[in-house]
Amino acid sequence: MNNSFSAADLDFQQQVRAFFEIEFTPELRARANDGRDVKGVAVEWQKKLYAKGWVAPGWPKELGGTGWTPVQKFIFETERCNAGAPDVVPFGLKMVAPVIIHFGNDEQKARFLPRILKSEDWWCQGYSEPGSGSDLAALQTKAEKDGDHYVVNGAKIWTTYAQYADWIFCLVRTGNFEKRQQGISFVLIDMKSKGVTVNPIHSIDNHHSLNEVVFDNVRVPVENLIGQEHQGWTYAKALLAHERTSIAEVSNSKRNLAEIIELAKQQTNHKGRLIDDPHFQQRLSDIEIELMALEYMDLRVLASMSAGDTPGPEASLLKIKGTEIQQALQELRMETIGAYSASLRVDEFQNELHREGSSSRKEYMYGRAATIYGGSNEVQRNVIAKAVLGL
Repeated sequence: MNNSFSAADLDFQQQVRAFFEIEFTPELRARANDGRDVKGVAVEWQKKLYAKGWVAPGWPKELGGTGWTPVQKFIFETERCNAGAPDVVPFGLKMVAPVIIHFGNDEQKARFLPRILKSEDWWCQGYSEPGSGSDLAALQTKAEKDGDHYVVNGAKIWTTYAQYADWIFCLVRTGNFEKRQQGISFVLIDMKSKGVTVNPIHSIDNHHSLNEVVFDNVRVPVENLIGQEHQGWTYAKALLAHERTSIAEVSNSKRNLAEIIELAKQQTNHKGRLIDDPHFQQRLSDIEIELMALEYMDLRVLASMSAGDTPGPEASLLKIKGTEIQQALQELRMETIGAYSASLRVDEFQNELHREGSSSRKEYMYGRAATIYGGSNEVQRNVIAKAVLGL
């Protein structure tokens, strides 16, 4: 594999760096770090990317994509993380949009894709249910046809940013068959519809990003069905493959690793600087080797997707290793900062180490969910066993 950049790639890298230096302003960075205006910051940032033509690298060029090569996508993602800029919120641009592009009709593409590109609609994902999380095929939310509408009843849970959403893409049961994966359909539901209720869920880090969404006789036009009725499982698998690929977050982990190294240069133990401790160096090296291997695998999948392929079981491998590395880094970062990570709350009188410690602890606590969302890692191992090993 040739892993050196061409002159054109290096020129593109400079363009990307210049964009982040100019557009990701100190004011926007401060608001992003503050975390109290999640939707406002995300929409403002995505509109800047849209104005540049860089908001949807994974889309076909004729529908608003960038037409970037795999190397350019890699460069952009690396520079984004190096700049500390946020990723786009995935539910619209990276999750439901590919399903609409591949399985939706022309009217649906014309209706939804431009608004997703311009960040005019905020989306959330309705997959998991109170009684069916990792066992997604056990979902019970029903959609019964009544003329030119479906009547939807049931509940979805762990729905990220549902409190801000304009639309939710949902898996619903439209029929009962012997095989549970059959009879599931993929529908788009307006969150302003009568009968939709959003109940907040506050996670262990005292953060509100998760919700329960309840549907009580919600009427959904049949025209909001994606593809064919009862074929939603096929579309869901395609979406999850894209989600699991992005969950790997290689560039974010590389940045986190670099920051841990800098922290370790400042921290000391009874032997001296933490960065000079052989045991700490061994832990860093183990993670760095795993991350390097994951990065090359991510590049192979990216190249395959650019050639028109859909990620298969390799998406499960990326999800497993990516989230395990994220958790290893979160644990190591909290240990690196030491006793300062003991508190979740920071006031204006505490110093930067207190703030770093609080941030590290919050990331560690929320990060415990990484090996669960997007399909638990135990389920991903079953996917690999079946698809690759034939078990």
